[in-house]
Amino acid sequence: MKRVFSHPKSLRNIATHYCAGCGHGIVHRLIAEVVDEMGIRERVIAVAPVGCAVLAYDYWDFDCTEAAHGRALAVATAIKRVRPQNIVFTYQGDGDLAAIGTNETIHAANRGENLSVVFINNAVYGMTGGQMAPTTLLGQKTATTPSGRDAKYEGYPLKISEMLAVLPAVKYIERVSLDSPAEVLKAKRAIRQALQNQVDGIGFSLVEVLSPCPTYWDMTPRQALDWIREVMAKQFPLGRIK
Repeated sequence: MKRVFSHPKSLRNIATHYCAGCGHGIVHRLIAEVVDEMGIRERVIAVAPVGCAVLAYDYWDFDCTEAAHGRALAVATAIKRVRPQNIVFTYQGDGDLAAIGTNETIHAANRGENLSVVFINNAVYGMTGGQMAPTTLLGQKTATTPSGRDAKYEGYPLKISEMLAVLPAVKYIERVSLDSPAEVLKAKRAIRQALQNQVDGIGFSLVEVLSPCPTYWDMTPRQALDWIREVMAKQFPLGRIK
């Protein structure tokens, strides 16, 4: 018997531009599935800033807008305040959310904006050539840390989820992974929770996704998934943080 896989209405059927083994395509589909299942497609507005996922609007078949690098949560705040009836979420990488956009991230969270954030942590700058990101692990080699990240010179990996969790206005933070089918399903449930919190008016919610970047980790796709599970998740433990 031939198995028939349904295609989410909110996901356009086009060829991907992402590298082989990249996690962005998986998360794009999870978001599309959740939006369809929740019946909020006509209310959703996504905000994608600069980064590997800057072309997210090519894949999602619902309203999207682009923001300058690091400014996604500032743009999302403006949209949500003008159109509180809409479900507004940002889709941001670690270089965007945790580096150039740290200010916008912290203050939107501290204000308790009723927004949902999907934070892709692949521990490297992907779009610009594999430089060190705030989440790069100690000892991890990148284009700007060819001998491995050294805490003495580059500091420690930034645990943005734990940092935000101490803010009283933040209502929900969970860290998930894409390293196995079981973890992908957990990621989907977390994304749904973050969007449902906004529907219910609960407040600021963020889902951090540990996602593979085989190209700039210099690994095969399989090795990248193993590395998330065996190395990365020890630095960034999975589970609900708040």
